[in-house]
Amino acid sequence: MQIELREAAAKLKSAQKIIVTAHINPDGDAIGSSLALVQILKLMHKDVRIFIDDVLPPNFMILPFVDNIERPNDNDRLTADLLIILDTQTDRIGRVFNMVEAPILNIDHHVTNTGANVDYLYLDPNAAATCEIIFNISKYLDVELTMNIARCLYTGLATDTGFFNYANTKSSTMRAAAALIDAGVKPNEIAEQMERKSLADFKGLVETLKTMQLFYDGKVVGIFVNEEIAKSVDSTEGFIDLIRVIDGVDVAFLLTCKSENLCRVSMRSKTVDVSKIARSLGGGGHIRAAGCSIKTSFEEAKQIIVDAIGEAIN
Repeated sequence: MQIELREAAAKLKSAQKIIVTAHINPDGDAIGSSLALVQILKLMHKDVRIFIDDVLPPNFMILPFVDNIERPNDNDRLTADLLIILDTQTDRIGRVFNMVEAPILNIDHHVTNTGANVDYLYLDPNAAATCEIIFNISKYLDVELTMNIARCLYTGLATDTGFFNYANTKSSTMRAAAALIDAGVKPNEIAEQMERKSLADFKGLVETLKTMQLFYDGKVVGIFVNEEIAKSVDSTEGFIDLIRVIDGVDVAFLLTCKSENLCRVSMRSKTVDVSKIARSLGGGGHIRAAGCSIKTSFEEAKQIIVDAIGEAIN
């Protein structure tokens, strides 16, 4: 059932034992919105835990409360008054979905979210990030935004908008960012932390850029993190942003080998609706930024994503 923001706030107020989760392969918005909401709920004296079924990128390890994120175990079985899924739908939260027995409140901004398998869905595809939704919902919860909460929210807002460069940046986004800066956030500190790369990751970026290929008369560009490169890098965050700016390119994509028969795709575009491409392959996202997983070999996945993008642009 789709609900309004005020109703979502009421669900948070009425529940006492709450579990928060977000998607596998977590980004700044998933981590930032989760950490911010957990801190808000703790200020409301809720019994709350946070689980994410994946390794966190190292850049986000400086965020307040990050040490409280737990990784689920196969044998975990928990009950709660509410399971809150942030920044995704149920099919991308890994083992958490079967681990927790509770009514589900799903809060998201991805237009591809169908609300499947949840009890309550608050969806705002006009929000630049789920962190913007958490910022808005906090107004109904009578909680003052601390600097630590603001840091988490600003991180998600900034990273999901490409530091306010992407098409999803709106005046409401900038007003939220301004309020978070007023709460104590220093934008330069967040930017410097998110841009930081280890030497191994930087070398991996160099090797990845060497794999760059153009397709469809230069309208599409792809880079490829094969198994060898993947072993040497901790994070590919920001790789795709370096190729999306190439003149004449409409769609940019990054294909990453995660295991022998699992690959992940990230896409960015200027005019093509890449959410439709991602959805056709079992993924989702936004019109201009989307992704999916392809369960096959690296070479086969490469052909599948190139063909799918080709169908979309032609």
